[in-house]
Amino acid sequence: MMHINFPLLLVIAVAIAGFLALLDFVWLAPRRRRAIAAYQARVDVTDPQTVQQLEKEPLLVEYGKSFFPVLAVVLILRSFLVEPFQIPSGSMKPTLEVGDFILVNKFAYGIRLPVLDLKVLDVGDPQRGDVMVFRYPNDPRINYIKRVVGLPGDHVRYANKQLFINGDVVERDLLRVVPDDEVPAGHPLQSIAQAEIYEEQLGEASHEIRLKRLAKAPSADQWVVPEGHYFMVGDNRDNSNDSRYWSAPNMPQELWGMVPDNYIVGKAFAVWMHWPEPKFSNLPSFSRVSLIH
Repeated sequence: MMHINFPLLLVIAVAIAGFLALLDFVWLAPRRRRAIAAYQARVDVTDPQTVQQLEKEPLLVEYGKSFFPVLAVVLILRSFLVEPFQIPSGSMKPTLEVGDFILVNKFAYGIRLPVLDLKVLDVGDPQRGDVMVFRYPNDPRINYIKRVVGLPGDHVRYANKQLFINGDVVERDLLRVVPDDEVPAGHPLQSIAQAEIYEEQLGEASHEIRLKRLAKAPSADQWVVPEGHYFMVGDNRDNSNDSRYWSAPNMPQELWGMVPDNYIVGKAFAVWMHWPEPKFSNLPSFSRVSLIH
């Protein structure tokens, strides 16, 4: 799969458009004005069409000047304030569904330079329970979204599908039982497969999580979150590739699965549209528009 570095392309586009606008302001526009003045000095009666021709900007410069303010605003908004994302998988169900279009606050955890991801202003730190977008540690070209479970220094334990933070159980209450829509059609267990929806209290965040009744509980394990890292878990606990699973061969074992601070993209705060299959025959829906908890 080819991964397009959109922030880099946007920075390059802004730089090119800005250069063309500056080139016109410093050199080309004064040259056009001198050409018009010289023409007017040579003739007794000026021809409006000739003046218009001499005033005409080169096509490339015209495009550059037109696009520069638009691209600059997009770059500022996307890099420092808000960035849109689409949810590609069900790892955050029931909080987020496949096809949800979300908005991510880029300012919540500090201002970072585009492309370089260098933090230049520290605004705040992720809090337990935040839904956070980050660059996947095994392949930083890919963006992931999970919930912040463990903060630096926390002891996290997951046993019998139950979370423990620093020795304390993370409280949850069963809300409802629903059919497990993730079981493939035609599977012999499709008719009886069910999922339990719980309300979980994680820090200040009260949110829903999903557990499959037929899914086997993973072996009990525990971790200590290193400084400058975060332990991320999906709300769809039995169908989420997250910090509970280690697979990064080039990182020290104690850091596998943890998300370093410099990989943070921002805090997800709202769903603004739902469109699982963007095409004209399947129009988007706004029924899921809501804040993310």
